Amino acid sequence: MDRSCLDLPFYGPEHRQLSDAIFDWAATALPAVDHHDTDAACRTLVAALGRAGFLRYCVPAEYGGALPALDSRSLCIARETLAYHDGLADFAFAMQGLGSGAITLAGSDEIRRRVLPKVASGEWIAAFALTEPDAGSDVAALACDARLDGDHYVLNGEKTWISNGGIADVYCVFARTGEAPGTRGLSAFVVTPDMPGFEVAERLEVIAPHPLARLRFTDLRVPVANRLGAGGEGFRIAMRTLDIFRASVAAAATGFARRALDEGLAHARGRAMFGHTLADFQITQAKLGEMATDIDAAALLIARAAWKRDVQKQPTTREAAMAKMTATENAQRVIDAALQMHGGQGVRVGVKVESLYREIRALRIYEGATEVQKLIVARELLKQAGQRGREAGAA
Repeated sequence: MDRSCLDLPFYGPEHRQLSDAIFDWAATALPAVDHHDTDAACRTLVAALGRAGFLRYCVPAEYGGALPALDSRSLCIARETLAYHDGLADFAFAMQGLGSGAITLAGSDEIRRRVLPKVASGEWIAAFALTEPDAGSDVAALACDARLDGDHYVLNGEKTWISNGGIADVYCVFARTGEAPGTRGLSAFVVTPDMPGFEVAERLEVIAPHPLARLRFTDLRVPVANRLGAGGEGFRIAMRTLDIFRASVAAAATGFARRALDEGLAHARGRAMFGHTLADFQITQAKLGEMATDIDAAALLIARAAWKRDVQKQPTTREAAMAKMTATENAQRVIDAALQMHGGQGVRVGVKVESLYREIRALRIYEGATEVQKLIVARELLKQAGQRGREAGAA
């Protein structure tokens, strides 16, 4: 795996040490995990990542984490390295961070102390429950209802495409509390599956197996103390959480792409064809050049987004969207090219490029589809242009 990007000034020696530690661990620990039962494999991976200490990068040090605050560069390095080895390992790591991110950002000290140490150790599996059957990219359309009743909220509604649905020990659930219309009337809650009224309505099968489910809440009573932040702050909490982890989606895609390039290189150098190797042909060399350039372009956008958040402490809505859009689309092309180089062998189940081809497809959709990322970038550009216009007018 090419890790030369870590030599750039965006990263410090601690990031290179983390990459080395995860790479060495993954090379020995991950091949032993049986993936035939996806739920069991995910539980095994979360526990193993916890024992190895890597889940500590998903929560702040005050609550059992490795660093004083979430470090986007560390999250990206972990995901890229794990994705290079095993897509489900990347998933297991990522969901511990995303699933507990809203608690880190907006939970009371009591909730943080109750949940985050267990997430960091791998004792608890976390989930982020935002999407609904009729509300994916359009968060303002959320219909799951949370009605205040004394010192509890009563939840009714459904969530779908929930990662870790059915195996999670704690869920961050977003529901409509009605303080204002649209996104200003949403709140976030900590829900556990032992609460009466919690139901796993359906398990969902996808092309790259991951634990996914549709959840149903029927008169589920959640203590007011389990609300994250103030009433009506749910949308802001959800977007802040996604902003932190969106760059890491790009990093996972880049990890898949790096593995595909390595698989393509190895195959091209060893595949005999017409008295030469596949790598001797200029058409193959041109494609390898495109693949490497696509990967480096994505890696630089990821580094910029993560560094701006970690070091400059600035919002990275535009930069993270650019990184996510570019990295996932580029990785799709790189993996497709690597599979094409393998010919018929590339579509055989069990061959690495075949599994990579299935793994990458979802990343172009979840945590904001490519089309949504384009809109985010455009809206940020227009907002900045408007701000400059107002400043010029005032001058």
